[in-house]
Amino acid sequence: LKIRSFPCASARGIRWCVAMATTAKFWSKLSAAQALKTVPRVVSSGQGAHLEIAGKSYLNFCSSHYLGFAEAPRLKKAAQNAIEKYGLGTGYRTLTGTHSLHVELERAIANFKGTEAAVCFSSAYAANASAVQTILDKDDIVISDQLNHASIIDAVRVAGVRNKFAYKHADMDDLEKKLIAASELQQKPKPNGEHPLILIVTDGVFSMDGDLAPLPKIVDLAKKYDALTMVDDAHGEGVVGQGGRG
Repeated sequence: LKIRSFPCASARGIRWCVAMATTAKFWSKLSAAQALKTVPRVVSSGQGAHLEIAGKSYLNFCSSHYLGFAEAPRLKKAAQNAIEKYGLGTGYRTLTGTHSLHVELERAIANFKGTEAAVCFSSAYAANASAVQTILDKDDIVISDQLNHASIIDAVRVAGVRNKFAYKHADMDDLEKKLIAASELQQKPKPNGEHPLILIVTDGVFSMDGDLAPLPKIVDLAKKYDALTMVDDAHGEGVVGQGGRG
């Protein structure tokens, strides 16, 4: 086995030595970080009102299971029955296709919400990303509440929308100012000749502070300035509104 070395005195050797020094620095930082690492608390119970960690019971303030569905006996039984009939999952929908369980779930959700139809995603992140990219293209306009969830902000970023406005949290005067600016921008046609769409995006219930978006006023302003309204109501479903409909 022959090993070639590149003395640092040569141009090629300098590049090699710099690369090795950079790698060594990375491993040194990693070792230092490991010495200060934080060991995660391991939960050994279900996601109920209380969690068991290291044999102790703690109140659970970090779960989104507001209605206790995660441990509801009726739902656990339904999941067990579905596993017996269909196995552990239906596969990736985008790869293996739509399953009858998808259709049944979406019909039930649409009926509950009183909408024409519903589409289910594996996460809120995926739902927001898909919705924004479906509604808007890069030359449309989005107006977002400053305290919107990260999934909304990332959805707009991934969609590549160039014309973006952010209004002060729940401030309808500021929203109207942004709508006026967006309306002026809307006068310039897109490359395809169409005029840009204006989309207002907001959380329904803001998860960090728990306050509600002033949706009636947002919708009124949207109608006034010919804009669409999109609401992420992940924290409102089942909790607020008529019959828990958000």
